[in-house]
Amino acid sequence: MTQIKTEDYNVVLEQEPNAVIFSGSLRLNGMDEYAPIVDLLDQAVVQNSDNLILNIENLEFLNSSGINMLSKFVIKMRQKGKIIILVKGSQTIPWQAKSLKNLQRLMPSLEIELV
Repeated sequence: MTQIKTEDYNVVLEQEPNAVIFSGSLRLNGMDEYAPIVDLLDQAVVQNSDNLILNIENLEFLNSSGINMLSKFVIKMRQKGKIIILVKGSQTIPWQAKSLKNLQRLMPSLEIELV
């Protein structure tokens, strides 16, 4: 398990199943500050290039830089091909449904599960 933890947020890479779990509130400034999270996402794909779960059920807030970071990651995975991405989100957190639909537009094979 690899983890990035601060007072505001927690991002964990679990190996079984291959999942990156986000929680808290991500309000970092620009792509430079999101770089460690991008590295963790890349590490998840190296670990298992067939499938990946992005669990954002407990991510209460993600700013525009964070949405941009996820969008770029999804585009990179679409270009790579052959990877199945499942994004687990929450119906009770308003920003998630809209943002997840936009990610699906970037990668039509992306699966979304709202609970």
